This record gives sequence, C-alpha cells and structure tokens, in this order.
Amino acid sequence: MHILTTPLAFVCALGILVTIHEFGHYLAARWVGVKVLRFSVGFGKPLITCYWGSDATAWSIAVIPLGGFVKMLDEREGPVAASETSRAFNRQTPAARIAIVAAGPIANLFLAVLLYWALFLHGVPAIKPILAEPPAATAAAYAGLHRGDEIRSIAEEPVRSWADVNWALLRHTPSSLPLQIKLADGRSARLDTENIRIGEGKTDLAEQAGLRLFDPPMPPRIGQLLPNSIALHAGLQVGDTITAIDGVPIRQWPDFVQAVRSHPGRRLMLTVQRDGRLFNLGLVPAAIRDQQLTIGKIGAGPEFDEHTFRGMLTELHYSFVGAFDEAVVKTWETAALNLSMMGRMLTGDLSWHNLSGPLTIADYAGQSARSGWMTFIGFIATVSISLGVLNLLPIPLLDGGHLMYYIVEIIRGAPVSERIMMLGQRFGLAALLTLMLFAFYNDITRLFGS
Repeated sequence: MHILTTPLAFVCALGILVTIHEFGHYLAARWVGVKVLRFSVGFGKPLITCYWGSDATAWSIAVIPLGGFVKMLDEREGPVAASETSRAFNRQTPAARIAIVAAGPIANLFLAVLLYWALFLHGVPAIKPILAEPPAATAAAYAGLHRGDEIRSIAEEPVRSWADVNWALLRHTPSSLPLQIKLADGRSARLDTENIRIGEGKTDLAEQAGLRLFDPPMPPRIGQLLPNSIALHAGLQVGDTITAIDGVPIRQWPDFVQAVRSHPGRRLMLTVQRDGRLFNLGLVPAAIRDQQLTIGKIGAGPEFDEHTFRGMLTELHYSFVGAFDEAVVKTWETAALNLSMMGRMLTGDLSWHNLSGPLTIADYAGQSARSGWMTFIGFIATVSISLGVLNLLPIPLLDGGHLMYYIVEIIRGAPVSERIMMLGQRFGLAALLTLMLFAFYNDITRLFGS
C-alpha cells in the first residue's frame, strides 16, 4: 500500500498545484480580454480533452504530469483573424501582459494562504517546546538550559510549539550575537548560534545548538510489532522487556533503538524478560538506507505512557480573522525564507545539497499523506509557496523572466529585441537544466545513498 501512496500523493499534489497555477494565468487572460485556446494540465499527448466556454477553450489532461500550460492567441505563433487581433496576447499592453504572467505564481501563494487558513481555523496539533537535557559542551548547555525548560520566545518571537523553535532558528542563524530565549518560568538565556550552519552535517539546527525535545522516560518494553517484521518472526511479543543486548544493559527505550540502529545486518543477542523469567533471543536487524546512512530496523515500537505523552501535546487555535492573519504571515515568512535560502546558495553560505528535486518531493508527498490529511494539506501549502517563489525568479523561460522583459519594455519604451530574448532563453534553459541536474543528484544521494 505504501508503494502506491507515494506516486498517488505526488500526482495529486502536483495536479492541484499546476491546476491552480495555470488557472491564475487563465483568469487574468480572460480578465484583460485575451483569448485562451487551450488549458492543459500536463505536457505531451492529451489523454482527455473537452471544449468549454464562450471561446470553446480546449481543456486537457496530458500524459506527462510534470507541469502544464495555458496557450493563448498570439500572432507570433500563428495567423490570427483580423477580427481577433485585439484579443492576441502580443497586442496587449506591457501592464496587461505583466498581470497575466504574474497571476500564476500569485495564485500559488494565494492557495497557500487559503490552505493555511483552513488549517489554523480547524486547529493545528503541535508538540510543546519542552526541552530535554542538553548534551554537554553544546550551546544550549552553556546557556544554562535544562531538562523540562519550556521555551516561550526566541529572539523576541513567540514560540508556541516545537516547530516554532526550528522555524525561529532558521530565520536567525547563524548570528554573531547570541539569541535571547525566554522560558515559561520567567528565566532568560542567551544561546550562541555563531557556529551553527544550515545544511551542514546530519543534524538539524536545533540539534546543532543542543536543543532537544523533551524525552519522557520510556522503559525498553515492546508496545507494538509490525506485521511480518523481523522482531515478530524472531519471537518477540508485546509486553516483552529488553534488559540487555550482547550483554550490555538496556535501561531506556532510546538505548534499545540506538543499539538496533547501529548494527544493520549484524546478529544481536537480546536478553528478554517475559512473565518474570529471562531468556535470550537472537535476531538480525534489516539494513535500511536513511538519507546517507545505513541503519538497522526490526519493526518494533515502544509501550507509551499515554498520560505523559498527552501532556506533551497542544493544539493551536485561532479566530476566523486571526487564522487568516496567521496564514498570511506564514505564507509571507515561508516565501521570504525560500528567497533567503536561494540567496545563500548563490553566495555559498548554504550548501547546494539542500536543493530538492521531484524524487524527494514525491517521497515527502507520500510521507505526509500517510501522516494524515492535515499534514498533506500543509505539505501542499509549503510546495505551493516554493513553486510560486521559484516562478517569480528573473530567469528566462520562467514567469519571472517574462516579467523582467516586460518591465524593461516599460522602462525603455520598446520591446526587448528578438536576439536578446533568444540569448535569454538559452541562458534560462542552461540555468534550469543545471538546477535540475543538481536536484536529481541530491535526490539520488538522499534517497539511495551516495
């Protein structure tokens, strides 16, 4: 079932994003009076086509679902009847063409606002920003933070969930000045982030700073077993307690997880306590690729103390107007963060290994769909923002490249020459192909290992 979830979720998400993007172009074209000949979701041979509207526009779903287009009446692409020249795209004013081209990315940003609005109105489940004990010699340890501290703000920004912690660190690191952290008990701390780097190493920003999510005590007791899992076939049962592995005592569930993860494909001897008696049981963890690491897995989960874990959860609620305001802010900040990340890649402050391609996006689509409809909607909103921002970049062949041409036309009072546009298309094609190569390379190394 998981094999089908990923491609179906990817096609569904991409279909929504492409349709909204192209519909923005379509509505703007109709608004300024341009005739639309075809509206296509996907490229290549149409699978389904119907004709609808006063202009008998062809609405199509094509065989290659990686994009779409809106074909408008244009004298540069074929003969146009004299009675319809006023409805040709090339005859419109630069301002009208700007409105048509910009409408696609704007539609993606507007979709993100609507999706976030719906999520915030419904109520967003979140994990409270309560800290585990920071590892020694980390920035969090030096700042005097301890297990059980609950963060209220970072750099004067309110923090209501653990996601807000990572979000605040993304915006403010690295920084030459320590970040002020305010805690629920009224104390303050100053967190040094000067040595924290985005995209470096195998840890996220919070982990680099020594900020770890509170880990309620979990005994090494089996609470769930996956069907056909290694643990099940080896003879483990729900309720079993793992007391040792290869003679090394196991005191908490994370100790058990670490022992299994660090021994992929290697036989382990477990000491198991069941119904008051001890016995040994051998198994070999499966070797699973996780980003650039190979880890061991056996398909077993812990026994949860529901009361403790419920205390770690919260739900963020907003009023009708407050949810909309929060959605606009979320969309704006995410778009700004995307631009900032792109700028850092160009300047070398951020590794190009952070660039993701369609394989990674498809993987995330599948993961979010399996996590529930709210997570999937949040995923679509995030990718919609990325798509809108990417298309606004001043790169020929993208919407932003066309906008650049029309703005130059307004400034100089004449259209950009055909030669300049031809050179721009070559540059744009080379730039996009380079980005695609980087993205596919990162996808392959991320999903299958370098």
